[in-house]
Amino acid sequence: MSSKEKLLADIKWATLQRLRYIEIMAFYSGVVTRSDVAKAFGLSDAAATKDLKLYTDLAPDNLVYRHSVYGFTPSAGFVAMFADLEPASVLPLVAANLAVAGGPYGDDLVYGVAAEFLPLPGRYPDRHVLAQIIRGIKSRKRVQVTYRSLSTRDGEEHRIIEPHALVSTGIRWHVRGYNLATYDFRDFVLSRFEDARLLDEDAESSADYDDDWSEAVVVHLAPHPGLNDKQRLGINIDYHAVDGVIEIPVRRALVGYLLQRLDVDTTPDQSLNPRKHQLVLLNRDEIEQFAAWALS
Repeated sequence: MSSKEKLLADIKWATLQRLRYIEIMAFYSGVVTRSDVAKAFGLSDAAATKDLKLYTDLAPDNLVYRHSVYGFTPSAGFVAMFADLEPASVLPLVAANLAVAGGPYGDDLVYGVAAEFLPLPGRYPDRHVLAQIIRGIKSRKRVQVTYRSLSTRDGEEHRIIEPHALVSTGIRWHVRGYNLATYDFRDFVLSRFEDARLLDEDAESSADYDDDWSEAVVVHLAPHPGLNDKQRLGINIDYHAVDGVIEIPVRRALVGYLLQRLDVDTTPDQSLNPRKHQLVLLNRDEIEQFAAWALS
């Protein structure tokens, strides 16, 4: 165990959340104050001061006190000790206004930055249905469900499944599981379950048998050739393309959802409108067997 890992292991969970907040706030907003910490966690000023002192004791070279702002600013040699400062981790916290789940924030912005999610329709199942599905996953039991499929090949509304994982596509939730009626693994949209009941029957399948779940494939994408040079450069920067290619490893079972979510032009001749479909699929032949339903 490294010295940093040992340090983190010795700090209580609640204290660690406050140290992470201090670090994120200082790095991204440029200053963290006693008032920031107190409001974010519902603390007294004295308790917030104690947390800031603890931080400066544990990471003495990271923060500098500035009288002009009555707070601490990051030093030139600032190095993260407690928080993951990658945008992929920080932006969801800012958007959700979370320093830690369940914090006493009210209408206060704990990072001082307004952010908003698109008001997409909530596509969630009934909580009792979700509970039965999750219990089935955890206990590896079968679940009898009433499912409203949109597929013309699925005539049965009532079926028995053996669920093994939940999946978010960004706009809806699925459950991955074995369908006893069709003898295969499938994805079921959680919001289309009308009813679910945990059975006292052990599941005979598992994720280990689900090859499309266990195995991954790398999807190769590129800016649409219908875009001009300036636009293609912007797309390459946007997606951190390497030599003009965007490589995304993904479970084979999720390839189709990825292509849909990114509005990829999957036509063989790349003929869709590049203003709407800014990306094209380069390795169509390789992934077609896993996502034929999503290819144009």
